[in-house]
Amino acid sequence: MIRPWLASILLLPFCAPMAWSQSAATSTPSIVATLNAGIDADTGRLVGIYKDLHQNPELAFMEVRTADIVAKELRALGYDVQTGIAKTGVVGIMKNGDGPVVMYRGDMDCNAVKEATGLPYASTKRMIRKNSAGQDEDVPVMHACGHDAHITWLLGVAKAFASTKSEWKGTLVFLAQPAEEVILGAKAMVKDGMYAKHGVPKPDYLVVLHTTSRVATGAVIATPGERMAGTAQLDVTFHGIGGHGSSPHLAKDPVVMAATAIMDYQTIVSRRIDPLHAAVVTVGAVQAGTDNNVIPPSALLKVNLRWYDEKDRELMLDSIERINQSIADSYNLPKELRPTTVMKGNSTVLINDAESLEIVTPVLQSLLGEKNVIVDAPKRMGSEDAHLLVGENETKRVVYVDVGTAKPDHVKKAQAQGKEIPYSNHNPDYQVDLDAIPLGTKIGVAAVLALLAKSP
Repeated sequence: MIRPWLASILLLPFCAPMAWSQSAATSTPSIVATLNAGIDADTGRLVGIYKDLHQNPELAFMEVRTADIVAKELRALGYDVQTGIAKTGVVGIMKNGDGPVVMYRGDMDCNAVKEATGLPYASTKRMIRKNSAGQDEDVPVMHACGHDAHITWLLGVAKAFASTKSEWKGTLVFLAQPAEEVILGAKAMVKDGMYAKHGVPKPDYLVVLHTTSRVATGAVIATPGERMAGTAQLDVTFHGIGGHGSSPHLAKDPVVMAATAIMDYQTIVSRRIDPLHAAVVTVGAVQAGTDNNVIPPSALLKVNLRWYDEKDRELMLDSIERINQSIADSYNLPKELRPTTVMKGNSTVLINDAESLEIVTPVLQSLLGEKNVIVDAPKRMGSEDAHLLVGENETKRVVYVDVGTAKPDHVKKAQAQGKEIPYSNHNPDYQVDLDAIPLGTKIGVAAVLALLAKSP
């Protein structure tokens, strides 16, 4: 069933962006016209960059080619560029007089998904990565979450401001972040001394745009308050005693232990979390054994948690550990064979700053039309780590905008079929409407320009 907030926007046709009104919270109309004209003239180049990035996706902390492209482009535009932050992170800084420090984040990494869009520029790439056992594995890769569009927008916005320095004041920080998909990149950049060692100015505002197929090209979701759930990713390994498939009584089967755990985990949310609280426990991967007739010595579960209440986070983690140990007890496992847990990427709830959105929203409404800026969308169980880039910054003025990137006819077809969205993130069919490339750039420019015009 289509949600009410979504139904009102799904069938809105994409229109050419309107001229911003003089009442918009921004600079003079002349600079707006200049910026938009520049983006229109740059559309061919931007679409070319997008297609190239889409055809050449790279996994977390392996975004070497993408980082090189970003660094080269930013240097050519006159930015002071810092590279190699948390392996592949790139930052471009432009100081242009007194004014706010506005950071604009784009993430670079892709997903281990085989593309099935059939687009002429679809990814056919594969990459070698290390699995949980430290062994090489060959996986298909694609941009199934729009990070290729995010980096394209970043480069487009950076060019727009570099070409109009006489029209604005402040400091711009364009940041290409690695490893968002594994929820490690933002923390890694801060830990690697992004502020202390590399001299990146701490931002007064952080702007983040993300593609979404929940609305069509021409619309955005800019809702204040809690927007993205907290998340934790953990690997749970059940250890046992391997043996012959014909003699399970001589072994201690970790596959059965893992299967029991998967089912028991499902009772955590349904029986231990308040039904009025949003929480998710997902087992995204099960890895064990190689042969039909061999009981393996271990079984791995890749677990993902989502929440909005920190107490629920602790409850879920505690429950998982209790379940794991109770299973070990039932198999009378010795201490050295007890289940082990490795905590990986994690992030807190992302909160969209209401005061900052009050500055940005009127500009977006003037650009797109008031009905195309959704300010009351429900929060989502998806997660982000962008806000952790300013985790040490007490202001935490984060502006997070979901930019519609689904073709309008795809959205109409989905609605006719009773679907909420035409395709979801991390799906082999996920795609970005090419019309959203220049428009997303204009949206990014609008947000940044509005914030530069305000004192923090």
